[in-house]
Amino acid sequence: MNRKTILIVDDEPKIVRFVKATLDLAGYNMLTAGTGRMALTLFESEKPDLIILDLGLPDIDGFEVLRQIRSYSTVPIVILTARDDEKDKVHGLELGADDYLTKPFGTQELKARIQAVLRRVEWSPQPSDLAEFTLHDLHVDFRRRKVFVAGEEIHLTPTEYELLRVLIQHAGQVLLHGDLLSKVWGEEYRNDLAILRVNISRLRQKLESDPRQPRYILTVPGVGYTMPAE
Repeated sequence: MNRKTILIVDDEPKIVRFVKATLDLAGYNMLTAGTGRMALTLFESEKPDLIILDLGLPDIDGFEVLRQIRSYSTVPIVILTARDDEKDKVHGLELGADDYLTKPFGTQELKARIQAVLRRVEWSPQPSDLAEFTLHDLHVDFRRRKVFVAGEEIHLTPTEYELLRVLIQHAGQVLLHGDLLSKVWGEEYRNDLAILRVNISRLRQKLESDPRQPRYILTVPGVGYTMPAE
């Protein structure tokens, strides 16, 4: 198995040493950057498989780094936030982050979050899974991991794709908030409604002609979401 390369972007040496030591031992190749500009340069030259991105950087902030990378890449990005920065967490997710880690965090949480995000990238269809799905102008080719709306390819982050896949897998059923969170992110996210709502909103922006009047991802108020079967 190829060793995955992870870029850690943080200007706190203690955090960098802790993350690097933990993920080195877990079998990952590690790159480090202490500024946003250095992170963008390393991303271009090294093409890491995942980025761990602190939002508070000394030059350009993490939001701008995230915004620039998301303008042309769907590489998995996990943001680092302070414990009381709920607005920063939500804003980072709105800009396209796949997940977040709240400081301080331990080795097990760090490894679990990284493994969970990378699993979404590496997921491959099983023989019993749907090969394709079509609803109105939406077409999903699961074998090639491609999504089209009205014939135009739509680029989704790994998390957005997995969320859409789970909704389609249960088309015609109502998925409860907690069940959808558990299937896409993991059992420990079961009550994290913010991460679910932000990703549903991002999916609608990409898939729906009018996100305020969705045809594909429907809300069941106070319960969950559903994807029509036809």
